[in-house]
Order: sequence, then structure tokens, then C-alpha cells
Amino acid sequence: MTDHSTSRAAVRAPALAALDAEERLTRAELEELQLQRLQQTVRHAYANVPLYTRKFDEAGVHPEDIRVLADIERLPFTTKADLRETYPFGMFAVPMSDVARIHASSGTTGRPTVVGYTRGDLDRWGALVARSLRAAGIRAGMKVHNAYGYGLFTGGLGAHAGIEALGATVIPVSGGQTARQVQLIRDFEPDAILCTPSYLLTIADAMVAQGIDPRSTSLKVAVLGAEPWTNEMRRELEQRMGIDALDIYGLSEVMGPGVGSECLEGKDGPHIWEDHFLPEVIDAESGAALPDGELGELVFTSLTKEAFPVIRYRTRDLTRLLPGTARPAMRRMEKVTGRNDDMIIVRGVNLFPTQIEELVLGIEQLTPHFILELTKEGRMDALTVRIERHPDLPVDTCRAAAEVLAQRIKVFVGSTVAVRLEEPGALPRSEGKYKRVYDLR
Repeated sequence: MTDHSTSRAAVRAPALAALDAEERLTRAELEELQLQRLQQTVRHAYANVPLYTRKFDEAGVHPEDIRVLADIERLPFTTKADLRETYPFGMFAVPMSDVARIHASSGTTGRPTVVGYTRGDLDRWGALVARSLRAAGIRAGMKVHNAYGYGLFTGGLGAHAGIEALGATVIPVSGGQTARQVQLIRDFEPDAILCTPSYLLTIADAMVAQGIDPRSTSLKVAVLGAEPWTNEMRRELEQRMGIDALDIYGLSEVMGPGVGSECLEGKDGPHIWEDHFLPEVIDAESGAALPDGELGELVFTSLTKEAFPVIRYRTRDLTRLLPGTARPAMRRMEKVTGRNDDMIIVRGVNLFPTQIEELVLGIEQLTPHFILELTKEGRMDALTVRIERHPDLPVDTCRAAAEVLAQRIKVFVGSTVAVRLEEPGALPRSEGKYKRVYDLR
């Protein structure tokens, strides 16, 4: 295997000269651009999407009422229910002859949400993913192993286009076939990998099972997204694989991957590409806008989308808006570690799977492979954490660590849970988005 220590250090150097012009704007210049694009988007949506025409009229607001950025709060929210109500193509704002591609969600909780893109939308999407990858340290000429799933899911094809737009070499592996993923990483020696964080953990486990040190590969950077993950998971992956692990944010209803991305200089939460997306954080119960720095539900308005503009889309993701750092004019979002609809209520206590993950990764004697099972004990909800024991440690040591985990969950989360120790390999492995919670009630 080639010695990659020099190239691994070189990738850390920021290429500020390569920034897009919009990344160099002052905050005042950016807000002026945002207002122009917001006004244009609102006019476009009102004129061409019947749902928006109806909702704006019912709210008593019209495009000409948007005179300053703060006027966005006068506009009604868009929800996933709206997208399902208009299934399949009722949210499209251009004729079908202008739609170059269609994507859709999995639809596991009802009708899938369907989104469309014009040729211009696809070009902008590719450019924004390229910007995100460049911010993460990936450069033209590098080889990028793309293990996001291809198909109707936006991850695979969205990332693919961005890699090509950047001038890097894409290796379009898609998800699954983990043993083959490992072989291709060994044979093709990619510089970077794109996938979900849980799947990268699965790949690292597969390497160890094959007798390969995950730190010995050519990989320098991992750009990870499509599911919430913690900074503890980042540290686990970085230490285990000898890489830089960065968060890319996106969702199909707003565009797909590339709505925002962490910058290698800081790794301090994704910078939102605010020249294309206007973010807000609201109180999830009242819908009232919250000031920057307060935790709430993330809301997005697209500013440049043609086929599928979205106005104040409620993402259900929980975060807060923070000042920009590596890109000073563009605000950051705190790493998303939970969603409104991921929240588990156990005996009156609200908790998120990422809270358990954070505690698990703080106990070296436990593996990061765990699932949460919700059951009923009489009339009461009960939560069991099933977690695999460490294969290289005595069973008694792992059992003691499991007792420590139960105690820490009680102290830090405020809920009593059962912790069940499992044998190595007993729990399912991620091949894309990982299912962490099993509701057996």
C-alpha cells in the first residue's frame, strides 16, 4: 500500500483562491442577493403552483408584500403533508417538458414525496455539491468512492454530479455489497469516501474482519450525511480510520445533499449555502421564529429552484443557527443530532437516539453497534438498549460496561432503561441509512 501521509496532510490546506464569488460576499451583499432571489421565488411559486396560490391567498399575503427579508415570516409554512397532498407532480412549477429529472423519498410512512429538477436546477445542484466537497478538502484530480445509494434517493446521483463538477474522479459504487466496497477501496485507492456515517462504520468493521487496518487505506476524507450523527461518532471514525470526517447536510424536498457542508478548517457544523437557501429556526409548537443561537426546528426556503420551489419548508430537524466562521457571511447550523419525529418519549422523558449514541461512544469497553427497542410493561412504555459486546474483551468486563451505560443514561437523560448485552455480529449492520429504533409496542 502506498504511503499516504504526505497527501493526507496536503488535503487539509484550504484553497481559498478557489472559492465561489458568492462565498466571498459580505453579509450585507448576501442579504441583498437573498432578497432579490426570495422575491423572484415567491412570485414564481405563487404564479405556477396552485397549492401556494391557495395558501398565500388564505394567509392574505401576496408576492408584492415581500419587501424585506423579515417579511418571509408572513408566508405560510410548507409541510410534508402538503407534498403528499399534491402527489405526484402538483408542486412542480414548470411544465413536465422542462423537468429533466424526478427523485422521490422512500415513502415508508405514506406516499413518497416527489421532487423535480430542470436542467438549470441540476447544474446548480452539481455546483453546490462541488462547493461542499471542496469545503471538505476534496480537490480536482482526487478519486472519490461514492457509496450513497443510487436511484430515486437523491444521495447517490446528487453526490455523483458534484464530484464530476468538481473535476474529481467518481467511483460510483452505490450502497451495499460491503465486502466488495472494501476490495475496491484497496484496489482503486480513493482519496475520499461519501456515505452515511453508520455505513462507514460497517465498512470499517468489514476491514477489520478481513484483517485490514482501516487506518492503512488511501482514504483521507469522509463526507458523511443522510442521518443524524454526533461529534463522538466523528471522533470514533477519525481515530479508527485515520481520516477527516465532515458533515454534509441536505434533504430531497429542499434539493438533496449540498444544502450545506462543514468546512475542513473548522469542522464546526455545516455552513448553509445561503445564496441558494434561506434558513430559519422556529419554535416547533407555536411556529414563531427564533433568534440565531436558539434551538428549534429548521425551516428552509429555496431561492433559485425552478421546477420545485419550496417556501418555508418544515424539515423537522432540530438545530440552531450560528455565525459563519470559515465562510463568514454564511451562517452555520449546529450539527443536527435529532428530529422532531425521532424523539422517543419513555415514561414522560423525551430522548433522542443520538443522546444514547453519545453515551455509548464515551465508554471504550462497548462497541458502537446498538439498537433501541420500545415495548410495553403493563401500561408503561419501556426502552431496551441492545448493544454488542466488544469481541476482544472478557464478557464480564463488557457486562460491567453495560451497567455503567444504564447508569449514565439514567443520570444524563433522566430515564431508566434496560441494557442487554449481545454477542458480536448479532445486530443488523447499516448498508445506507441505519434503523436505530424498533417500536414493538
